[in-house]
This record gives sequence, structure tokens and C-alpha cells, in this order.
Amino acid sequence: MQDGKSTVLYVGKAKDLHKRLSSYAKFSAAEHNKTSIMLQKVTKVEVLLTHTEKEALILEASLIKKHKPKYNIILRDDKNYPYITVTIQEEWPRVHMVRRKSRDKARYFGPYSSSSAMWATLRLISSLFPLRNCKGSSLKKRDRPCLNRQIGKCLAPCAGNADPVQYQEHVKKIIMLLEGRNHDLIKSIQQQMQKAAEQLDFERAATLRDQVAALSKTLEKQVISASHTMDQDVFGFARKDAAVTISLLFIRGGLINGSRSFFLADPYGDDASILSQVLSQFYTDETVVPTEILLPFEPSDLELHADFLSDKSPTRVELRIPQRGDMLQLVAMANTNAIQIFAEKEKKKSSWEHLSKTMCKTLHLDRSPERIECLDISNISGKQAVGALVCFSKGEKDTSNFRHYKIRTVDGPNDYAMMKEVLERRLTRGVAEDTLPDMFVVDGGKGQLGMALAVAKDLGITKDIDWIGIAKEKEDEGEKLYRPDRKNPIILPPYNPIILYLMRIRDESHRYGVTFHRKLRNKATLTSELDQIPGIGAEKKQQLLKHMGSLKRIKSATIEELCKVQGVGPGLAKAIFVFFDKTVY
Repeated sequence: MQDGKSTVLYVGKAKDLHKRLSSYAKFSAAEHNKTSIMLQKVTKVEVLLTHTEKEALILEASLIKKHKPKYNIILRDDKNYPYITVTIQEEWPRVHMVRRKSRDKARYFGPYSSSSAMWATLRLISSLFPLRNCKGSSLKKRDRPCLNRQIGKCLAPCAGNADPVQYQEHVKKIIMLLEGRNHDLIKSIQQQMQKAAEQLDFERAATLRDQVAALSKTLEKQVISASHTMDQDVFGFARKDAAVTISLLFIRGGLINGSRSFFLADPYGDDASILSQVLSQFYTDETVVPTEILLPFEPSDLELHADFLSDKSPTRVELRIPQRGDMLQLVAMANTNAIQIFAEKEKKKSSWEHLSKTMCKTLHLDRSPERIECLDISNISGKQAVGALVCFSKGEKDTSNFRHYKIRTVDGPNDYAMMKEVLERRLTRGVAEDTLPDMFVVDGGKGQLGMALAVAKDLGITKDIDWIGIAKEKEDEGEKLYRPDRKNPIILPPYNPIILYLMRIRDESHRYGVTFHRKLRNKATLTSELDQIPGIGAEKKQQLLKHMGSLKRIKSATIEELCKVQGVGPGLAKAIFVFFDKTVY
């Protein structure tokens, strides 16, 4: 369904298109009903025919992902959740974090919804079963091992110190750990410990004993959620007025592995169709499909979803609606989590309402600061200068409205002129698109605030925004807040919620700006050095960095090592070596 500008408003599927569209033509409800509002905007219906219902389901999901229609359910969770990969295809495997799965014959575990849990797992693996963590699929020979060997974090295969049998034994144990077979792993290590003790190899037995103790301690922190060792996803569903929340529990090997939640402010359709859309959107090509999915009630096209998900899994996927027993308790737990999302939303809303009222009273604001923006300028002596604009809506970060600005008109270190340029660009666009914030925070004192007000005055929008400057003065005085037409700054206690909130916004703008500035600076560093060498273009530069791993490694490489890079012959290798070490020739 499209509007007059051919913008896609809604994507849907139906076995009987005539019946489905007729229901819309005869639809009658209150004016504020969501379907009524949508139908008032629809001017055109485009029809796509498929051979099967499964094809229609796949096409519907892909079109929703592509067009993001206003009246479809969009799971607004664009994070790339991390995986742990074990590179078993390599001679000396590694264990590390990746964001996306590749078809490289490695083993992937995840995705991990909690990054802290993932890093804790990696730390445990590193301490118990150390493998190499140097980059690159091929191992570069070294005369002496790196620091990781000295602190017991690597077996040093690069220096020929590692026993291949012991190394592969570590890999096997790591895979058992990541598969959730912790009890089997502990039993296996205990057997090895007993064997080592019988052979009077007490040093190895002590090492194995410590591994058992560490694994047992980790097991104590895990919560057993089922009496089986299956992989399951458990969906919870809750509704409050027009809003819906979805909670999802990941159970791997009978243990709760993580969770995710989604808040749908005003979804279109009944509960069965909403759950159906969530299923088709959540399980993409990047998502691991378990052998069993537990649902709170039957969604639309239950069998169709089962067939669709089974195509993504090596085994048949079962979609079940439990009626009794342990499975029903798991669904009840997921439903409770979904209900809790509403409570958290209400708590955040209440907290923000109180803070905004306090800010209006304390800072003498003309309007509630529902949308606050802050600008930061980052540069080193005027080079790679960037402006970073962050936005907070109702107390929370609104990353969709974060912006970076490359400084175009200012040469040399002149923060005032840089800020003036970025403010003019931001405010001019804000006037044209009617997206001006309620409050603008300027990082600085009277001078920076005065310059910002001058830009706003030139654009005729001084009274449309509440302006405030935040500056750190002397250490004993802390932060000072400056307001227009006020001689003295507003000084609040160090732990006042208002000053803490404004500091959080200011610090976020600084972090966002510095990150982008460093990226430009690093890019300029690579460009200024490698691109100065005759014979190196974009492709050879990429090959060098990919093979060697870093610019530092290229600088220290020998001619023989450089010749191993694809596309680099003896002549070019010598030119690179001479460029970075001119004292040799």
C-alpha cells in the first residue's frame, strides 16, 4: 500500500487477495483508529504474486526490511550482536570475537546478547586454555615469543614452543565449553588430572585441578532453566493499551544464555498477526535458529513459519505453544519479562518528567527540554577538524540524530570560527526542516555562548531555543552553567541531577567528536606515508595492510617478508624497505 508520493505505507500477504483487499474497502471504525488513518493515506495498491505461501512470507519480510513501512512492525534493534569464533580451519586456531559470520569453515558460537558475558567467556578461555591471539590466518615465525607467552596467555607456536597435540587438546576443550558441555568438560579434565597424578606428573595435575576449580565456579553462576539440554528460544508477549512488548529468552544446552526485548509503541494488527510478523523479522540469515521455539499463543501461519525456519536450520524446527509443565513455566517467565518492560518504561518516563520540571525551574527555561543538542569541536592545531553534534530526547540518547561535520571554511586553530560554521549549518537546516531542539548546550563559557547566540540572532531564532553554556572552571569550583542575559553563572552542587545530566550530554559529544577525529587522523597518517611510495596504489596498500596487519608491521618488515605480499615484487619491496629505513642503503 502506497501514498500519493509512492511511499510504502504497509506490506502484507494474503492467500486470497480479493478477500483481503475487500475487507479494507469495507472497513469502518473510529477516525483515530490506526487502520482508518492508514487507509486515508493509501492511494495505490501494488500487487506481487508468488507461487507459494512460503515465497510470500519471504518476500514480505524482505520488503519490510527494505522499505521500513510506517504501519508494519519494525524490530528496531539494529545491533550486530557478537559471536565467538574458533578458527579450526587454521593450522594453529585462534579464539576471538567477530560481528558477522563468514563461510570460512570456522566454528561460530552466539550471538551473545550480553557483550559483558561474551568478554567474560573469552577471559575464562584465555586463562584456562591459552591459544595464540595474534592476527592473521597464517603464523609468522619469530625468533623469540611475545609478551603473552611470558604471562602464560599463549603457547607460542610462532617460536616453535607449542606442542601440536596439546594445542589441539586446548581447542577441543574450548569448543566443549562454548557448546555448553561444561559438565562433560569437567569430567574429562578430572580424568586427565587423575591420570597425570598416577604418572607422578604433579605439576600438570595441579594445572588441571585449577581448571576444574575455575570451571566449577563458573557453573555456579549459571541458572539451570530446564531439565533437558536442548536449544530453545522462548517468546514472551504483553500488551498495555495500544503498546506491545516482546521478550525473548535464549536457552542453549538447558541454560539461559541471554535475552532481548522489543517495545512496539502502536503496532498494526491483532496479537496473532503481530507475533507472526515478529517471527518473520527476527529470524534473518544472521540469526541462529534453535531446534525448538516456545510461543505464548498461536501466531498467524504457524505451520508456514515452521517450514520457513526449518529451511534455515540443519534440523526440523518445532514451534510449540506449551499448555503445562516446565515449558509453560519458561513462557510465563518470558511473559513476566515482557510485562517488566512496561514498568521500566513508566519509571523512565516518571524520572524524566521530574527532571525536566526541575530543569525548567532551576535554569529558568521557556520550554520543557524534550530535545537537547550539544556541539563539540575536535582538532589538533586545526588539522582534521570536526564538529560532533549529539542529541538527547526525553533523557535518553537519540543516536539517529547524531551528526559529524567536517570543517570546510576554517584553516588553522580557531575553535570559535569552527563552532560558528557548524552552528550555521545545523541551525539553517533546522529552520528549513523544522527540527530545532528545545535546548542547545554549548561546551564553553560566556565567549562560546555569546558566539552561539550571535549565530542564532542572525538566523532570527534566538527565542526559539533555550541556550546554555557549560564550562569547567577551577578545580574547586567545578562546573558552571551560563544562561543568556545573566551576568553570573549558575553553580549547582556536584551531585545535582541537572548538572550530572548536562555533563553526560557534554561528555557524550566530546567522545563522539574525538572518535571521529581519531579516525580521520589515522586515515591521514596512512595516506601520508604509504601513498608517498611510488608504485603503491589503493589496491597494493590494501594488500599490504591485510597481509602485514598494521602500518607498524610494514615499517619493521624485511624485504623477504614484503615479497610474500601478493602483488609486491622485489623492486617494490626494496622501495618500501628503503622508504621506511633509509639508513640501510
